[in-house]
Amino acid sequence: MMSREEALELVEEHLSNRNLIKHVLAVEAIMRALARKFDGDEKAWGMAGLLHDLDYERTGDTPEKHGYITVEILEDSDLSEEIKHAILAHAGHVERNSLMDKAIYCSDPVTGLIVASALMHPTKSLSGMDTDFVQRRFKEKRFAAGADRDAISSCGDLGMELQDFIELSLNAMNGISRQLGL
Repeated sequence: MMSREEALELVEEHLSNRNLIKHVLAVEAIMRALARKFDGDEKAWGMAGLLHDLDYERTGDTPEKHGYITVEILEDSDLSEEIKHAILAHAGHVERNSLMDKAIYCSDPVTGLIVASALMHPTKSLSGMDTDFVQRRFKEKRFAAGADRDAISSCGDLGMELQDFIELSLNAMNGISRQLGL
């Protein structure tokens, strides 16, 4: 399988927005944590998270192509079809069949909710926040309105309660807080 270093090179090649790069790193961290929880392949789940938005800057005006161009970019790679399917599933283009599909679908938007929560928290950091703080922000529909609450709530498809999913996600992002600048 492609190494993480090779994947990071692709991220740097295809994404110029630093916040978007931080986002894919955050999704990778959450996906790895979920893989550990569900006895999944941590490297594969992390790879799906790291690479899922390679085409984001190119598909801003054509969201219906989001994910498909990423899969084209990865066509000649040795990544599994499961990873490519998860990339399409995160964008809602295919059914979410596997745990990896379901995990990436809810992990993608929760990063935005957590980052926005950290930025408005008095400490302006992940380490100063707790799960309850993020969960209260979740209930404020106009807060971080771009963070799709329905997609985040789909963590239930993994058999996880929202509070547990937010806690796992916050802990995963806290583990890379220096890379995220939070």
